[in-house]
Amino acid sequence: MYKTVFKIAKMDCPSEENLIRLKLNHISGIVNLEFDLKDRKLTVFHNEKTDLIEKSIIELKLGGKKISTEQTNQITFKKKSSQRKLLFTILGINFIFFLIEMTSGIISKSIGLIADSLDMLADSFVYGISLLAIGKSILRKRFIAKVAGYFQIILAFIGLVEVLRRFSEATNYPNYTTMIIISCFSLIANGICLYLLQKSKSKEEIHIKASLIFTSNDVIINLGVISAGFLVYWLNSNKPDLIIGIIIFTLVIRGAIRILKL
Repeated sequence: MYKTVFKIAKMDCPSEENLIRLKLNHISGIVNLEFDLKDRKLTVFHNEKTDLIEKSIIELKLGGKKISTEQTNQITFKKKSSQRKLLFTILGINFIFFLIEMTSGIISKSIGLIADSLDMLADSFVYGISLLAIGKSILRKRFIAKVAGYFQIILAFIGLVEVLRRFSEATNYPNYTTMIIISCFSLIANGICLYLLQKSKSKEEIHIKASLIFTSNDVIINLGVISAGFLVYWLNSNKPDLIIGIIIFTLVIRGAIRILKL
């Protein structure tokens, strides 16, 4: 068996990991994939030397570059049963807060909350794609990813259109109190996810590290919405809410496009 190590410059969250898994799934000679999100490295265990693996990784345009190839006697790999249970828990938390933030965003007229809810939904898709695709055919995996990608793009574009409409309505202020309170609860939820991931990091490093990075980005977004809520109050303007909404919608669209590139 051979072990080939790749440097993936733009791999920093589970979205890129899922893209790579889907791209390489059809290559029969691959035995196992190990991802190191922290150092942006991918280790591929395969039965025979082939240029198809390297070609497929380069086609993703994630800055992939082969570092080394060597023979190995390794035949056992870590099982991911504990990861699966943990990821189901995190998926559930993300989806629940998607519903909470979407409902609160509509009621409070906050684009920031609505955008953050879509980011939570996008997170749910990322974890859900991996969990639902386990044991499925490559066509089923690609179908699941495609549906998730298009759905995210449609919702994000609807959100951007609403942002443009609200820029022309100077009196359409969001409820900054609701923005701040709900975002604080969302921040706590993401903090719980980080705690659970951190607690399990030593057991299942590969996927857990990836999820840690992804959830850390959610914490930053939560802080952005909270800051926007205070700025709405201090400036007596809806512009901070709209600006944070644009930023989050753009992030959601970027993630969806990466999935659809397959």
